[in-house]
Amino acid sequence: MAKVIVKLRVMPESPEIDLNNVIDEIKSKIEAFSASLEASEKKPIAFGLNALELVLLVDEEKGSTEQLEEDIKKIAGVQSVEVIDVRRAIG
Repeated sequence: MAKVIVKLRVMPESPEIDLNNVIDEIKSKIEAFSASLEASEKKPIAFGLNALELVLLVDEEKGSTEQLEEDIKKIAGVQSVEVIDVRRAIG
């Protein structure tokens, strides 16, 4: 069974959103999707706004992360979710 590395960018609604709370909720969504969170990083965007960049390891058989993206968008304080990179894991 092959694995896919998916990189997501999660944008909060405002700079006042506590990204630590958001990441905790995202972790539960990722586990429910049967994926694993390999890395997370806060990236400055502009005017004090930071985005979360997440690296996930997903089974290739899942096909799409569309449902996971929709679940993350429903979290309070999340404005948008964007897939910024997808690669097949080797090894």
